[in-house]
Amino acid sequence: MTEFVNLSGGRIACDVIGTGPLIVLSHGMGEHRQVYRRLAPLLVAAGYRVVNMDIRGHGESSLDWVSETGKAAISRTDIAGDLIEVIAHFGGPAVIVGHSISGGAATIAAATAPELVAGIVELGPFTLTQHTDVPAMLRDRRYRRGMVRLGLLFTLRNPRLWFRYLDIAYPTKPDDYREYMAGVAAVLNEPGRMAEFMKTGATTPADAHAQLPNIACPALVIMGTLDPDFPDPRVEAEAIVRAIPPGLGRVAMLDGAGHYPHGQMPSATAELILEFLSARLPGWAERGHRAEDGRQVGHGHRVG
Repeated sequence: MTEFVNLSGGRIACDVIGTGPLIVLSHGMGEHRQVYRRLAPLLVAAGYRVVNMDIRGHGESSLDWVSETGKAAISRTDIAGDLIEVIAHFGGPAVIVGHSISGGAATIAAATAPELVAGIVELGPFTLTQHTDVPAMLRDRRYRRGMVRLGLLFTLRNPRLWFRYLDIAYPTKPDDYREYMAGVAAVLNEPGRMAEFMKTGATTPADAHAQLPNIACPALVIMGTLDPDFPDPRVEAEAIVRAIPPGLGRVAMLDGAGHYPHGQMPSATAELILEFLSARLPGWAERGHRAEDGRQVGHGHRVG
């Protein structure tokens, strides 16, 4: 059942499952919350309460949000504000798992609302200010194919180009890939949804980049080695961690994963997240379990 949370600027759709410490899942542009359909149950089975949300303008969340700048855009700062309100609604502190544009939003939320954000996990994040690397495009077919398709998408605004990009972003496909993509296409064909998607391309990660030094919680950056969005995914991830205060950030690489490790390799992604929570946030998990219904619940940080 979809649950709707009324925020100051609109309505956010989400699924709420499980009990225990709170994890909020936030997807990337042009997607909807079902991208976490295989990851969320693994986190719930490990003893966590998971709120899986559609970001503003996407999925079943409402349309026509107004950016804090008054522009027709969807920025990381906007999504961060929604994340903070969602966490406050469900009772934080929470760990945010944010993909792509939501990775940058997780950075901003952690920096601006440290009392509500215990930790962040960024999946293939667009958190650093980006510059097209022309020499890398010439020498690296993976990067060139991804950038050309994204560039054409935001120039021509043709939904078919988005699915051509996604075909590259998933180097291997989950068993339900075709069914899932049919669902994404159905949502983007709804009135107003493609226009909302295009708003995400009207902003840059500069706002997230500027907040990296202000993070005060543990952070995990997970990158696929075949992510077509970056000339060198490991270099990108390590640059994010270097910008975070020392000792707080770490990098994990998933060999063979593209831009959607959580969709392509959910078990491996879950294992990395659960190891991070157990090693870096044991106090948060302990408090969260005690707070859930006023009783202690076992951790169970294992992936079967």
